[in-house]
Amino acid sequence: MFSFLHSSDLHIGKRFGNLPEDLRGRLRESRHGVIARLAAAARENGAGVILLAGDTFDTETPTPAVLRQALGEMARNAPLRWVLLPGNHDSLLADQLWSAARGVVPDNVILATEAAALPLGPDVILLPAPCTTRRPGRDLTEWMTGAATPDGAIRIGLAHGPIQEFSEDATATNVIAPNRAALAGLDYMALGDWHGSVAVDARTYYSGAPEPDRFKHDRPGQAMVVSIAGQGAMPTTTAVTTASFSWQTLHLPLLASEDGVEALKAALPEPFARRQTLLRVALSGRARLNGRTAMISLLEQVAPEFAHLEIDTGLLGTDCESDDLETIDRAGALRDAADLLLAESLDEARSGDDRNVARQALIRLFSYCEAIDR
Repeated sequence: MFSFLHSSDLHIGKRFGNLPEDLRGRLRESRHGVIARLAAAARENGAGVILLAGDTFDTETPTPAVLRQALGEMARNAPLRWVLLPGNHDSLLADQLWSAARGVVPDNVILATEAAALPLGPDVILLPAPCTTRRPGRDLTEWMTGAATPDGAIRIGLAHGPIQEFSEDATATNVIAPNRAALAGLDYMALGDWHGSVAVDARTYYSGAPEPDRFKHDRPGQAMVVSIAGQGAMPTTTAVTTASFSWQTLHLPLLASEDGVEALKAALPEPFARRQTLLRVALSGRARLNGRTAMISLLEQVAPEFAHLEIDTGLLGTDCESDDLETIDRAGALRDAADLLLAESLDEARSGDDRNVARQALIRLFSYCEAIDR
């Protein structure tokens, strides 16, 4: 039985420039910390080899500190062996990166920078397909089909890129044949690029990223423990959770008659998990004006408890009625402005954009007045 850990897309050194500055350092450190978590998962599951299927580093020019510290952490976890495959973010075009890595690579780290068979153990051969550039424009796994390996050897493919339209990069052109495992007689094809775990077929898997870096996949970071009894045997796979942060999207469809605040309270993550959670709250459906502002107020109150919180109201319609305006004022200039905005928001003679501008202005006025009252 040969057991190994399949992972990819660590993106060590990612800067997270679109997030608040005080959070960036924590997220960057979590990417380095995943090395130790992968090592722990491998040891706990009896795996002696960790295959990293591309994008170990986020850029082709990681700082010397990022490179040396990552390799140092892998060395610290010997005798586990690590195999690093160049991906589209850290492709072979990054001469400086891979030259520097070769100069300091620990004994337990293998740089899979050539499309050539690599022995991983008795009767176990790895067939890597390193990315030559960010967009190679061809299927780099083709060579595996004709690759000679010893009789009876387990054949494992290692590649990075999309299958059909399945890619993190919408402009990717290096499409991998979805049946490459069958064409090349592979016992397992370990893929990277897609940050969510996916079984393409019984022998072909995207491991997913061990530490999420966006809301796109909305699932825990994980790696795959893979065991193969021998050539031709069907691999067994087990997903293991490896992430320190959770990126979640909370979809909350609403009815205007519904108590949105109570629905929101019931759906929010438990308080003990919030510090390590990046949460995107996507409100949709319909809400009364006072209900909408109450939900936004609740989210603003709990936001400091989370690592990060985003509010998306793009699909939330707001029903503005005259009795809602009592909160603004019963008379006077503010009430006159509110009545005018309400009328404009309901005026079918106006364009949809103009009605929406009036509705948003009314919402803003309502929220200001509520804040003053509080």
